[in-house]
Amino acid sequence: MGAGTAEGGRSDLGADSIIRWVIVVIEYAIIASLLLVAGIVLVRVVADFLGDWHSFPQSVVAAIDGILVVIILLDIAHTVFGHLRASVFPVRPFLVIGILAGVRDILSASARLTLSGSLSQSNFHSTLISLGVGVGVVVFLLLGLLILRYSGQDDQDSSS
Repeated sequence: MGAGTAEGGRSDLGADSIIRWVIVVIEYAIIASLLLVAGIVLVRVVADFLGDWHSFPQSVVAAIDGILVVIILLDIAHTVFGHLRASVFPVRPFLVIGILAGVRDILSASARLTLSGSLSQSNFHSTLISLGVGVGVVVFLLLGLLILRYSGQDDQDSSS
């Protein structure tokens, strides 16, 4: 009976290693997918920016928005890759990604307010609410980043 238990333990170890291997393969596939999408978005943003000179202010805002999306995708890929090396998910990069996404939303909302000739009353209120929520999210995440930094739990090794 003791020998059967030892063999069962060995097969569990084999299953564990297979599952870990599958997870690593999936994580590398996620990284490759994020890099592919980031590359495609960057090429598309540059092509759209260079091809749309007649509405320069709107194309600049769209280009900045697209570049921020690329930065967010690269930060996510970097964080997942860091997880593969360290086997932990650090909190700090996700806070930074959230802050970048919030800033992107703030820029989009403020560009809508600035560049739109006339907004309906409901669109104006929705844009102001979006702007306020974006600012609130960024401030909340910055506070989280400060708490993390001053709590001594800042994961500096993962940000390099």
